[in-house]
Amino acid sequence: MAAAAAAAPGALGTLQAGRARLVAACCARLGPGWRLSGSWTVPRVDPATWARGWTPAAGGAAWRRVYSSEVKKEDELRVRYLEEENRGIVVLGINRAYAKNSLSTNLIKMLSKAVDALKSDKKVRTIIVRSEVPGIFCAANLPVPTIAAIDGLALGGGLELALACDIRVAASSAKMGLVETKLAIIPGGGGTQRLPRAIGMSLAKELIFSARVLDGQEAKAVGLISHVLEQNQEGDAAYRKALDLAREFLPQGPVAMRVAKLAINQGMEVDLVTGLAIEEACYAQTIPTKDRLEGLLAFKEKRTPRYKGE
Repeated sequence: MAAAAAAAPGALGTLQAGRARLVAACCARLGPGWRLSGSWTVPRVDPATWARGWTPAAGGAAWRRVYSSEVKKEDELRVRYLEEENRGIVVLGINRAYAKNSLSTNLIKMLSKAVDALKSDKKVRTIIVRSEVPGIFCAANLPVPTIAAIDGLALGGGLELALACDIRVAASSAKMGLVETKLAIIPGGGGTQRLPRAIGMSLAKELIFSARVLDGQEAKAVGLISHVLEQNQEGDAAYRKALDLAREFLPQGPVAMRVAKLAINQGMEVDLVTGLAIEEACYAQTIPTKDRLEGLLAFKEKRTPRYKGE
C-alpha cells in the first residue's frame, strides 16, 4: 500500500489537477457554443428528443414521456425584441391561456428554438421571461442575464422555470410554490435542485414536503425573489420592474456580463479556491477585448462607452 501511495500523485497534486481541468473547461465554454464540459455521466439528450418531450427514466434504461403531445396552432411563445432605449432587451412571453401556461411539447420546442437563437445573438443583453396570460406565470441556460417577472400564479413547472432564471421579481399578489407532492410526484424540472440553492436546504425541504404556496411578500422574506411590488391596475408590476432592471444592465459591457455570469454560476458549484481560479480565468478573457479598451478610453474622455460585444 505504501508503494502504491508513493507511485500515485499526492492529494494536493490531484486536487490541483482537477481544478486545472475545471478551469480549462470553464475557459472552453467561453468559446463558440458556451459549453462547459464536466465529469457528469448523465446521458445527453439531443434537442430533437427533448423537443418531443422525452426524458431518461430511472436508471437510464428507457425513455418515458413527460409532457402532453397536444400541439395548438396558437402562438404559445412570443419573442419580442424591444427597440429604441430598450434595444438589447428581449421578452419571452408565454401564451397558453387555455392551459394556464402549463408546459407542452410545442412550448418546449419553441423555447428550445428561441434559446438556441438567443445564445448566438451578440446583440441580446438581457432576457425577460413573463406571462402573456393575465394572472399566470409559466430559462434556460442562456449566457446573458435572465429575469423572471411573476405577476400571477407560478406553481410547479412555472416556478421551476422562474428558478432557472438569474433574477426573480414578483407582485405581492403572486402565488408561488412547488406543489407536486400533492399529486404524489416530485418536482421534475429542476425544482429539487434549484430551490435549495436559492433558499437553503432545510427551508426548501419544508416547502416541497408541504406543497406550500407563498405570496410575493412571503417569497421575498425567504429569499426566493429579489423584489416584490404592489400589483398595479394593468397587472404587470413585476414585468415593469424587470424592465427597469434590464435597462440598468444595458449600459454594461456585454462580454463582461456573460463572463461574470459564467464565473458566478460555476464558482458557486465548487470550493472557494477553485472558484477563485475560475474567476481569474474568466477575468483573463476580458483583457484582450475591444470593449475593455473602449471602456478605458471612454473613462478618460469622460463619455458614455459604446460597447459592441467584441
